[in-house]
Amino acid sequence: MGLLDKLSGWLGLRKKEVNVLCLGLDNSGKTTIINQLKPSNTPAPDIVPTIGFNIEKFKSSSLSFTVFDMSGQSRYRNLWEHYYKESHAIIFVIDSGDKLRMVVAKEELETLLNHEDIRNKKIPVLFFANKTDLRDAMSSVKVSQMLSLENIKDKPWNICASNAIKGEGLQEGLDWLQEQIAQSYENNEHMND
Repeated sequence: MGLLDKLSGWLGLRKKEVNVLCLGLDNSGKTTIINQLKPSNTPAPDIVPTIGFNIEKFKSSSLSFTVFDMSGQSRYRNLWEHYYKESHAIIFVIDSGDKLRMVVAKEELETLLNHEDIRNKKIPVLFFANKTDLRDAMSSVKVSQMLSLENIKDKPWNICASNAIKGEGLQEGLDWLQEQIAQSYENNEHMND
C-alpha cells in the first residue's frame, strides 16, 4: 500500500478530491517524493528534471488525489500560481544540502505565501527538508530558521527532515498533512450545516 493510500484511509472521507501542489526549487527532490507517495503498485518512472509540470492522479479507497509536480527551474516558477486557487495543501520541498540557494527558496516561498490566491487561505503547508543524508545537509531546524518559517502565523505548517530516495521522514509529514486536511474538511462541513 502506498503512502497516499494510507493517507486516504486515515482521513476516512468519501469521494473527496484533494489537490496538492508539490513545489520547491529544481533538484530539491519533488518528483522523488511524489514517486514515494504513489500506491506501491504504480510503476515509478526514471527520474529526469521536470519540464513545466507533471500531474499525477491517484485513486484510493476514499480519496482522489491530484498532485501537481511543478518544475522548480526559474523559468517555470511563474506556472505555480495558476494552480493555487484549487489547491487544498502544499508540499514545499527544500534541498537541505543546498545552502547557496536557500535565499532563493525563501524568496519563492514568500512570493507563494503572499499571492492573492494563497494569502487568505488556511491551506496547510508541509515542508520537507530533503536530502538530510548528505554530509553537509542542514537540520530541519536550521532550514526552518533560514526560511523564517516561524513568521508564518496564518496557516498551519510543519517541517520534516526527509531522505526521499529511502522514503525517510515522508510518513511523519503525511501523518501531519492528513490531520490538517481532515480538519479543514470537518470545518467546511460544519459551516455548511
